[in-house]
Amino acid sequence: MIDNFTSSNLSEEFKSQLLEISDFVNEHIIPLERQLIEKSFKDILPELHKKREKVKSMGFWTPQISKEYAGMGLSLVEHGFVSEVLGRSMLGHYVFNCQAPDAGNMEILIDHGTDEQKEQFLFPLLKGEIRSCFSIVEPDYPGSNPTWIGTTAEKYDDNYVINGHKWFSTSADGAAFGIVMAITNPDAPKHKRSSQIIVPANTPGYTHVRNIRVMGHVGEDWFSHGEIIYEDCTVSLKYLLGTEGEGFSIAQERLGPGRIHHCMRFIGIAERAFDLMCKRAVNREVAPGRSLASQQSIQNWVAESRAEINASRLLVLDAAKKIDKHGQYASRDDISIIKFYVANMMQRVLDRAIQVHGALGMTSYTPLSFWWAHERAARIYDGPDEVHKRSVSRRILSKYASDKKEGG
Repeated sequence: MIDNFTSSNLSEEFKSQLLEISDFVNEHIIPLERQLIEKSFKDILPELHKKREKVKSMGFWTPQISKEYAGMGLSLVEHGFVSEVLGRSMLGHYVFNCQAPDAGNMEILIDHGTDEQKEQFLFPLLKGEIRSCFSIVEPDYPGSNPTWIGTTAEKYDDNYVINGHKWFSTSADGAAFGIVMAITNPDAPKHKRSSQIIVPANTPGYTHVRNIRVMGHVGEDWFSHGEIIYEDCTVSLKYLLGTEGEGFSIAQERLGPGRIHHCMRFIGIAERAFDLMCKRAVNREVAPGRSLASQQSIQNWVAESRAEINASRLLVLDAAKKIDKHGQYASRDDISIIKFYVANMMQRVLDRAIQVHGALGMTSYTPLSFWWAHERAARIYDGPDEVHKRSVSRRILSKYASDKKEGG
């Protein structure tokens, strides 16, 4: 696995840590997958808690968080490598406490939270004592346009009164709190209308309606997507995250690094699917003494998959380096490119792997069908492919239009 990494610029200490993390995933996390697929997330929670404590003792807890907050203090590039290793299992990120949406909520609480907010919400989250959700997407408004939402937060005395309907709030089931995006300044310019507000889950008026059934799977606990109603949900003004009207910009801050994490996770999934595909091709005979690997179509798929995974990794790591060096805004095209390119690559590799497995690929005896169902959303969440492609192409073409006006 590590041989696939372009790791020449990594320290020997970090390479050793990657190997240790990879061994831990293979030996302690992947064996739990069958129970997750065939039973439920809650059934394996006691075992997952043991694994989490082991990760803490090894010094690999919250790799994406700075050492100041008791994390590993990895750069975005370094955490990208870790995220790929953890992505080989659908449970990897959870066990290391760098799972969505908690990882993103940790980051924005660190950057924008008050001391009181950090004490009440951030520190228990960092320790893995509680979970959270991020409540932005709404069933009645397009998720591709986060400036247009219906949820409102009106001021009354020292409180916000929140009313709205959210869904696909990942991990809302059992979350101790949510961070909700709501309109606080309706007359402001569209990028300044919304704010992010912390809402404890036990607040009257906050109702977790249900877990949304996705591709036939209802989910539970962290492994779920929830629907939430806010009905005269009243919270103190002290729960405002950052400053009023900065909800959109905070969301964008959260999404840039998050897309690096997701894309490297997609690569981890693709690597695991590739490994399973190659093993199946070599071991499955289509006639006595003749394996699937002898078929030209299979050979083409193997070569194409290897090239596409390697290209994806280089694209994502290059984007991560640019974010580390120049910031998110200067790297926005790179972030959009990896989002649609890597998600599509993962889907293609999964499709080939399922095809090579034949009927077995459709069953729950491998993780392939599980990923096929749950990761199709990769081309939708964090902005659908079409939005990212449009944004990139517009900026590219605008440069050519400017050159044309200047006579270039």
